[in-house]
This record gives sequence, C-alpha cells and structure tokens, in this order.
Amino acid sequence: MRKLLLFYVATFTLIGCGKSNQGELVGVKQKKFYPQKPHGMVLIPGGSFIMGSSDEDVLAANDNSTQTVSLRSFWMDDTEITNAEYRQFVEWVKDSIIRTELAKAALSSGGYFSVSEFPTTDDEIDENPILAYLPKYDMGELQETEDEDKSGYQQFLEESFSDAVSNYYETEDAPDSLFHFSLPLNRDVDVVKDREEYPNAEYARVIEEIIYLPESEWFAGDPVFNTKFLKYRFASVNFEKAIQNPDSARSEYVHYQAPEIYPDTTVWIKDFKYSYNEPMHNDYFWHQAYASYPVVGINWYQARAFAHWRTKIRNDYLKSRKKRKSNSAKFRLPTEAEWEYAARGGIESATYPWGGPYLTDDRGCFMANFKPKRGNYVADEALYTVEANSFDPNDYGLYNMAGNVSEWTNSTYSKTTYDFLTSANPNYDNFEDKQKVVRGGSWKDVAYYLRVASRDYEYADSSRSYTGFRLVRNYLGTNKIQQ
Repeated sequence: MRKLLLFYVATFTLIGCGKSNQGELVGVKQKKFYPQKPHGMVLIPGGSFIMGSSDEDVLAANDNSTQTVSLRSFWMDDTEITNAEYRQFVEWVKDSIIRTELAKAALSSGGYFSVSEFPTTDDEIDENPILAYLPKYDMGELQETEDEDKSGYQQFLEESFSDAVSNYYETEDAPDSLFHFSLPLNRDVDVVKDREEYPNAEYARVIEEIIYLPESEWFAGDPVFNTKFLKYRFASVNFEKAIQNPDSARSEYVHYQAPEIYPDTTVWIKDFKYSYNEPMHNDYFWHQAYASYPVVGINWYQARAFAHWRTKIRNDYLKSRKKRKSNSAKFRLPTEAEWEYAARGGIESATYPWGGPYLTDDRGCFMANFKPKRGNYVADEALYTVEANSFDPNDYGLYNMAGNVSEWTNSTYSKTTYDFLTSANPNYDNFEDKQKVVRGGSWKDVAYYLRVASRDYEYADSSRSYTGFRLVRNYLGTNKIQQ
C-alpha cells in the first residue's frame, strides 16, 4: 500500500510539473546544452597569466610591459589556416557569384516580375536551360496553394521578391540586393564548367563575358576567372559606437563590407626585390603540393571575412539539421591577449611556446621555422613556409605559434596599449586605425619575433608572403578554468 501511494504521488508530481508551472518561477523550458569540440580546434582553458615580456627589451620598443591578465576559455585552431581550407572559402564565393549572375540572366531572359510566373515544368526549362538557375522556391507548393490559404510569410516572400525584381529592371544597383534579401540561390543545379557542355548561348555569354577575363588577358591559354569579382559581403557591429550613441539608428554602427577575398599571390614577388620567386607566385596557393601549408597573401579584412563565412556555413548546417544556431559561438580572430596566453601553453614566464630560452632541442634541431644563424634560412630545414602541423606543438596542442607565418589578431596596435587595458579579457579594437597586431614571427624573421611576448604590426590592408592567421571561437560557459 505504501509503494502504491508513493507511485501516485510521483505520478501526480510529474504531471503537475509537466503541464503547468503552478504559479512558480521555473524558468524557460529549453534543451540542455552540450558543448561540442569544433573540428580542428583545441580548448584553451581560461585562467590568468603575466602578459608582456620579463626579458630584456632588445629593441627598446617599450610596448609590452608586464601585467596580470585573466581570460575566459576559448577554442583555437591547432594550426594556421591552410591553403586547402582557404580555397574552400574561395570556391564557395566563386560558386555563389556564378549562380548569382546566372540567376540574374534568367530573370532578364524570362522577364519575370513575380514568383508565380516562374516556370514549373521541365519542358519550359528544357526550352531555355538557364531558367534552371532562378532563385530557389518550392514552386509546386506555390501553385497548389490558393492565395487565401498561403501563410503570412509565404505572401511576404512573394511580395518582397516581386518588388526586388521590379527594382532589378529599373536600376543597376538593385541586383546586388536582390539575392541578399529575397530568395536563396539555387544550389541544387550543377554549374557547367566545360565549354563543350554549356546548355545554351545565354549561359555561355554569362560565363565568357562576365565571369572570365577577356581573352586578351589570358597568359597560359586557359580561361581565367576574374578574381576582382570574388567579394564576400558581410556585416560587423561597432559595439563601442553603439554604446556611446544608444539612441542612434542601427545603420550608424552596423558596417557592411565586401572585401575581395582572393589571396594576393604577387606577394612572393613584391616582398622580395631582385629575387626569383615566380614558382611560389604561380603554384603556392593552388597546387596540391602546398595544400597543407599556411595560406599567405591575406590582409586583415580578408581574414575577418573568412571568419564570418566559417560561422555562416556552420550555422547553415545546424539550421538544415533543425538545430538551433548560436551567434555567440562565432569564429573570429583572436585578441592579442588570447594569442599570447595560448602561445605560452600554460607555462609561466615562457620565452618561446616550448617554454625554455633555447631555439634547439637536445639533438640540436631547431624547434621552429624562422631565419637563424645570420640569415641561413635552410638551417631549420625550410627555405619558405612548412606544413601547418610541422614541428612539435606546445602544451595546449597548438602548432607553429612561433615562426612559419606571423598571425593576424583582432587587436589594434599601440605602444601604450598595455597601460590602459583592463585586466579581464583585455582588447584594444579600433576599427578605424589600420595598424593591427601580428604575433608569432615568421619564416623570414629573426628569433626575437618568435618570443611569445614580442609585438609587431602590419597595416590592415596589407598582405604579405609571411603573414597568415588562425581563428578562435567562443567557449559557451565558464567552467573550463585552469588553476
């Protein structure tokens, strides 16, 4: 009898909690969050460290005085971003540009002003194949649904699209906004790249006259994609400006950017006068032999565009799987403090990422890729860059935090930065100031710049054959703290 009574009490308790909050404060019902390890990243547990150099200020730079800094946990790429990884970004943008131009041509050739006018049969598309690249919409659902039965969102989508199409025919600027704010690009249809298989003359016109450079600008006999076309449009928010002007319109502090994202492959020639580096210019970014090498020729704006795209493709995937996306878990460049903390690998007063003050191991082998011995580049067994996972990682599992390529951070450079920064998650980020901090030293640098505390900078719009980047991602929660 006692067991039966307990069963009834438990049952009614569960029913009561499940059906109603009974007037009590129980919080919003939501799923339990389980953090997942991002691919290719390692967790850097939060903690405190002494930031800055405790060694002699060899350059008399007076820009890295010591102070205790505390940071929250974050994820960080275990290697620098490679050519293969950045090529995924370039190919995605390239594919999007081609589909956008084909969609615009399809709108023109069909004279469409409304979604309801889109072709719905295979015969219509067979007759004019470029129509297959029209913006994606479930036309079957549209045709089967009467106007009065359509959802509010469905009606809104059709109306906004019709307005955008009307603007498309009236102005030259509208097409860019057409595909940002209406229907998504149709990625279900393959892009035909073989000239012998172009579906019709209109398709060929788009590819040959818009996508490719004029034949007079080819130099190897093959069609050349117009890399100036490769732009990635994204928005960033100036939170400091927003806080200072809380009553201003969002447009005052939301900045839209569209940087050209193709790497500057000419850096191999521009960076070194009277030097034969044409093989690196021709092959480094595209040849599969360099797929696992760090990407270079990337400026600060391009690195930020890559971070935004990486966040987007992850969130798009989660959305397709009916999972909640998280804007907080975005990819970004590390702050200067995060970079130095991660480079130290948890070792107090470390000079280099491996801890000690020496550049060679117990076998006499160099522990990083840099310019040793008065300019003997190959003494470390590398003339230029090496694979991104070369040499031993530090105690956090991070490769090449010293040497190989110097790395962009999200921080703005100032000699006096350390004098006014807070000690909790410090960062000086002035978007208007183009001097951005780079860290870690590179294959062409002397040992001083390999030190974890050494600071240097490049201008945000500059690209170099010795500068790359890696990304971090926020860790959601605060329970991963290093004691």
